[in-house]
Amino acid sequence: MPTTQKAYLDTETGERLPCLFNPASLTVALSNVWRGDETPGKSAPDLYFAGSASATFDTELVFDTTDTGKPVTEYTTKLVHVMRIDPNLPGHDPSRNRGRPPWIRFHWGDLHSFKSVVERLSINFTYFGSDGTPLRARVSISLRQYEDDPTWAPQNPTSGTPHPHRVHVLQAGDTLDRIAARYYGDAAIWRVIAEANGIEDPFRLPKGAALKIPQQPPTRASAPPRLRFDPPPPPRSERAMQPAPEVVST
Repeated sequence: MPTTQKAYLDTETGERLPCLFNPASLTVALSNVWRGDETPGKSAPDLYFAGSASATFDTELVFDTTDTGKPVTEYTTKLVHVMRIDPNLPGHDPSRNRGRPPWIRFHWGDLHSFKSVVERLSINFTYFGSDGTPLRARVSISLRQYEDDPTWAPQNPTSGTPHPHRVHVLQAGDTLDRIAARYYGDAAIWRVIAEANGIEDPFRLPKGAALKIPQQPPTRASAPPRLRFDPPPPPRSERAMQPAPEVVST
């Protein structure tokens, strides 16, 4: 017969916290983030993928020391300590108000959680000795993923889509500079949108076409080079801001 394996938690500091009884159930939740811009005349927005949220891991553990008569708090207190700031962890700096609790992992046979922080801990003492010593406790623990883990689906906000984008559907009268002003507050960087969509002729922007709008346009200093459709600058006496051409109905 296979040997029964006990679940346990290990911490960033190398401490091992045994689970006296294996859990009856585990819940792992993964989520993606989708966003959309409201568009007049449409009942639902077009969504774009904006990354993934941290995964969560929830379970309930039972600690019972009625066989020894020792306080069950010998185990539950260790869980409480995992939620406290550890001054020995990397990056701790009291002068800059920087500190954090350690991460932990849940293990049970071949099942392992990702590196997690304890987001919520609830301890319910359910049995006591005649002198008031707590001998049994039911612990609900919620863990949140601390960092990306290749053994799980990508969960850090930038995984999967390094440069998520919005989508703008061209309407009659739209120009690239007007679109840039709407999304970035700066009409002068309309070429960023042109480059992101491979537009070589801004004089022909068909109504109804969908344009990708990069989430984070480059600064003026790192803006893309002039595209080949850029007209040469006018003479000094005639220089003026030249708007991008309008959308033409096709």
